This record gives sequence, structure tokens and C-alpha cells, in this order.
Amino acid sequence: MALKAVVTVHLKPGVLDPQGRAVAEALHGLGYGEVGETRIGKRIEMDLDTADAVSAKARVEEMAAKLLANPVIESFAVDIV
Repeated sequence: MALKAVVTVHLKPGVLDPQGRAVAEALHGLGYGEVGETRIGKRIEMDLDTADAVSAKARVEEMAAKLLANPVIESFAVDIV
């Protein structure tokens, strides 16, 4: 049985996000004035060849901490689905 892991990486609060700002400004230019601060992140999906959700989550958290996220400026969340 295989599981799917979803890792969501986002900038920590206080870290400048020029890409998010550019998206917000573009949306304002298109008439979406209700949009406030916009932050850009990334989503990583991976299939895992295991049926043990608990150990799978621990392994993916390890992967995220070592490679998928920059711990200085980014936070991450792992979901097993």
C-alpha cells in the first residue's frame, strides 16, 4: 500500500516576500482591491512506498528539514493523505 505525502513550505513571518508582493500588486491592478498581504510558498507531493503513516510522516519531516525547506527563512507542514 502506498501513501501520499504533501509538504507545504512557506516563508516565516517577517521574511520579505517580493514575489508575494508582486502578485498582490498585480491583483490590485486587475481590480481585486480586497486582496491584502500575499505570501508565496510551494507544495511538494510525493508517493511513498509504505503503509505506516506515523513513520512516513517522520521520514518526510526529516526530508523537509534536510532538503525541501530552508530552516533559516522557511517553515513547513507535512500531511500524509
